[in-house]
Amino acid sequence: MHVHADYIPDMRTTIDVKDEQRAKLLQLAARRGVKGFSALVQEALDEYLERTEDRADRIEAALAAQGALKGKDADELAETCRALRRSWR
Repeated sequence: MHVHADYIPDMRTTIDVKDEQRAKLLQLAARRGVKGFSALVQEALDEYLERTEDRADRIEAALAAQGALKGKDADELAETCRALRRSWR
């Protein structure tokens, strides 16, 4: 049996970035005092994945609440939304 059978090392992969993105990543890495920008890409991916998950959770919660308001409450909310939409124009 291998001692590290449950250990999965970080995966390396190749991604394409625009020249401008690479330059900005290198500038940011330099300001942070780190070599390369792998840590920055990992941080960006973590933030993106968290936002995506949070967004999915918010959509699911909103859909679950659909139809929860009845009668006067529903009418008042609908009128408030209509008034807001009119003021946007």
